[in-house]
Amino acid sequence: MKETGYRPASRVFFVFASAALGLGSLAPAQVNAGAHAAGQTAAAEASPPPSTGGFFPLSQVHRGLKGTAWTVFEGTTPEPMQVEILGVLRGARGPGQDLILARLEGTKPEYTGVVEGMSGSPVYVGSQLLGSLSYRIGVFSKEPIAGITPIEQMLEVRDLPAGDLEMASASPATSTGAQADGRGAEAADGAPAADDRNFKPMETPLVMTGFAPQAIDFWQKEMRGTGLDSVAAGGVAGASDYDAKPSAAAAASLEPGSAISMQLVRGDVDISATCTITYIDAKQLLACGHPVLQAGQISLPMTTADVVATLASPLEAFKIVNTGATVGAFTEDRESGIRGVMGASAHMIPMHITMDGPEDHRKLNVEILDLPSLTSQAMMVVLFDSLLEANSSTASTSYHLTGNVDLQQYPAVPLDFWASPGEVLPAPLALALQAGERFAALYTNGARQGTVRGIDLHVQEVPRRLGVTLEGARLISNDIVHAGDTIEVEATLRPWQQPEHNVRIAIRLPDRLAGGNIRLLVSDAETLDRTLNQPHIPARPENLETVLEQARRQHAADRIYVSLLVPEAQAGVNGEILSSLPLSVANALEGVRSTEEVNLNGESAEVAGDAPAGGVLSGFQVLTLHIDPGGGLN
Repeated sequence: MKETGYRPASRVFFVFASAALGLGSLAPAQVNAGAHAAGQTAAAEASPPPSTGGFFPLSQVHRGLKGTAWTVFEGTTPEPMQVEILGVLRGARGPGQDLILARLEGTKPEYTGVVEGMSGSPVYVGSQLLGSLSYRIGVFSKEPIAGITPIEQMLEVRDLPAGDLEMASASPATSTGAQADGRGAEAADGAPAADDRNFKPMETPLVMTGFAPQAIDFWQKEMRGTGLDSVAAGGVAGASDYDAKPSAAAAASLEPGSAISMQLVRGDVDISATCTITYIDAKQLLACGHPVLQAGQISLPMTTADVVATLASPLEAFKIVNTGATVGAFTEDRESGIRGVMGASAHMIPMHITMDGPEDHRKLNVEILDLPSLTSQAMMVVLFDSLLEANSSTASTSYHLTGNVDLQQYPAVPLDFWASPGEVLPAPLALALQAGERFAALYTNGARQGTVRGIDLHVQEVPRRLGVTLEGARLISNDIVHAGDTIEVEATLRPWQQPEHNVRIAIRLPDRLAGGNIRLLVSDAETLDRTLNQPHIPARPENLETVLEQARRQHAADRIYVSLLVPEAQAGVNGEILSSLPLSVANALEGVRSTEEVNLNGESAEVAGDAPAGGVLSGFQVLTLHIDPGGGLN
């Protein structure tokens, strides 16, 4: 039998000693050990029983029962390991959700312990399927003790009717403290918390292929506490030419014990979670024995997986995998396992990013999952990574992002964001967060109907800091003016580490202005947008029309604006700004202010003029004019 890295040193020495001495010179104990190793070799060459061999009743499970589990330690062929049943924990996974306690036996499991990615490994008693290895206990266990999800409860997931959105026996936290996300709390001093003495789902190793370390760190922070923050090494077979069409030939190679992957992102970069097939028939399969996302009904690509190696660790052993060919789609993610349908196609959201730099032009094309709890995070991490993976990207690079989000039943929503170094956050991260926040406001809005048909982004890289500071502003003419006059405002701008310069903006005062004082706001786009959309606490979440209107009315960050602050009522209704309202209208809106998407302000902001700022402007200043009621000269 081929030697692997899982064999302890003493066993390796024995193999070489046997070859040197010959079988006849071995002691009886050594002969028995050799015969046992030969038996393991013969078993390894066999295949696990088919899923049609029947199911072992949970009612007949008892202490001392012997079984065989199958999983892939390396490559694509499942290998056996012996299992000794220790007992049944009634209700351990929740009311009516039992857990079979077992000890794994054999050279490899005794060396690696319970491994991330092993969840779903089928356990047989004879030719009858008992369940799947799916739970572990502790992090430094000296024995490979695992929990088995009974197949009877996994079959409930198989038999869910298509389109059933009800959660099947879903329980985020079980009576033993096991969490659906598979992660236990840690004590403040870094020592294992009490939860580490309870059963938890085996972590599902998440492989992020093509991502920079900073992007992986960003994902882990966003996913902390969800069970998807455990990122393992791995890759994608044929990543450059992946085929979304299910392969019947690849599906035919699957069997109980094979590794199987669920793709969250696919294309030029890849995010996949991998576990093991428990049950398979011509139409569908069951895997994991616990939830991956706890999402209920899903639509995610299902692919084959090749285990490159299994890394043994007393803290966190895991499988290093390459995801392979598409074989179908996962449709259910439930408490007792996940279900995949052979040959089905998953619904994903296309995302295209074009990067233009001083010396390069490149494109990144991916598809991301369509799932409210994760899609915005996936969109942000893909964008963040695309900004990092460029030779032209440096600590002084600035970015300008434009593009749109294509929503079914709505006009495309424009995106326009700038990010320059020198702010609180690095420019790539700041840009990803801005775009992600806008996308999340659209995607997670409860009023949205229809799908997101695509995300198209264009990023212009500028090899310098684009920050511009508004140093000051003044009136060129006298501050005593008349309605209808044209006046000039001069602003002093200071680009990053460059000499300051002046920009003049001419504006015409409206004829309707009455005598008295009026203010001028000279500002950046952020201050202007904040003035137009006064902060308020809405009576209910903003509707989609409000979010769409605010996105369309967003002002460009690379311009300087001069706005009149007129002492007339202003209202924001569903994101639309209504300025200079008659008092009667303002009073009518006040009556519905607490129940509708309405905000009121006693001062109207009207943009009177603007000019290029030469970079991303920050700062504002307020000037005061006195309107002489005697009439103007212009």
